[in-house]
Amino acid sequence: MTTKDFILASSSPQRKRLLEQIGFAPKSVASANIDEAELKFEKPLPYVKRMALEKAKAVANLYPNENVLASDTIITVGLRIVHKSETIDAQRQVMKLLSGRNHKVISAVCLIDKKGKISERVVTTRIFMKRLSQEEIETYLQSKEWVGVCGYKIEGMLAGFVQKMVGSFSGVVGLPLYETKNLLEGAGIK
Repeated sequence: MTTKDFILASSSPQRKRLLEQIGFAPKSVASANIDEAELKFEKPLPYVKRMALEKAKAVANLYPNENVLASDTIITVGLRIVHKSETIDAQRQVMKLLSGRNHKVISAVCLIDKKGKISERVVTTRIFMKRLSQEEIETYLQSKEWVGVCGYKIEGMLAGFVQKMVGSFSGVVGLPLYETKNLLEGAGIK
């Protein structure tokens, strides 16, 4: 596959795979090691936009005069941001929180081009999840699909619990492809 003239500021294999799926394989991948802590009183939308921008800036500083693409995806229930669970008990609480409720998955994409111009897009997807039985929660926990991701992987067993989705499937996976492709093409990356 031919690579395109940009660096992906993410170590997420899902994001790289999604880009390759639409013919936009990055020429390089660089992890953005930033502090992802929320600021005091920070709401979900400003948070996710800030994370994508800070990731892009961190990698752009390491690779000047390069196109850098970054993204961040979060799950929110009301104003609460669901972060990666470090333990099975923490993930059990997340599953109970999401069970029988609708929630949002917000993906922010940021491109800093070679000239330093910043372009951003945000996509919000609403997920309607069925009420989960204790057995379904425990089976999901034992699958370990939740390890290393925020909340869950929609492309895994959890897909069987989603009653309805309104928005971008690829955005829920980790990168809204339509918006990302438009950002890259708008910067002359084709």
